Amino acid sequence: MEKVPMTAEGYHALDEELKRLKTVERPSVIAAIAEARAHGDLSENAEYHAAKDRQGWIEGRIAEIEDKIARAQVIDVSRLSGAQVKFGATVSVVDEDTEESSRYQIVGDHEADVKAGRISLSSPLSRAMIGKEVGDVVEVNTPGGVKAYEILKVEWL
Repeated sequence: MEKVPMTAEGYHALDEELKRLKTVERPSVIAAIAEARAHGDLSENAEYHAAKDRQGWIEGRIAEIEDKIARAQVIDVSRLSGAQVKFGATVSVVDEDTEESSRYQIVGDHEADVKAGRISLSSPLSRAMIGKEVGDVVEVNTPGGVKAYEILKVEWL
């Protein structure tokens, strides 16, 4: 069984979502199904079919989260250090073409949110940066061509 690396914050967020799905969403969709059944003929009852679809999505999401939690390898970023880029590092980079600087934290796949500055461990940029240090230049294949980034800073926040 392959471990799923994640930060403590990512684990907490998954746990909270699981609790919400089990204690709020699941009971409400069960009530919606019961109410739709009370309306009679189920074959043409759109409310019933929508509630059943929602129930299927909720149950699938619960199973997915439980699987991730079971395989979680929680990494406490505050205990990490070093000059090399690795999981959990917050890396400041500058695009060598546009001189535009960016800052990203390398996180697990389900935690990724580029707008919030968190990129997945499996993203092309992360894979290029892993093992590199301040001053190194990494090249990343993008849909618009090859981009070069210089690593300016590696932090452990």
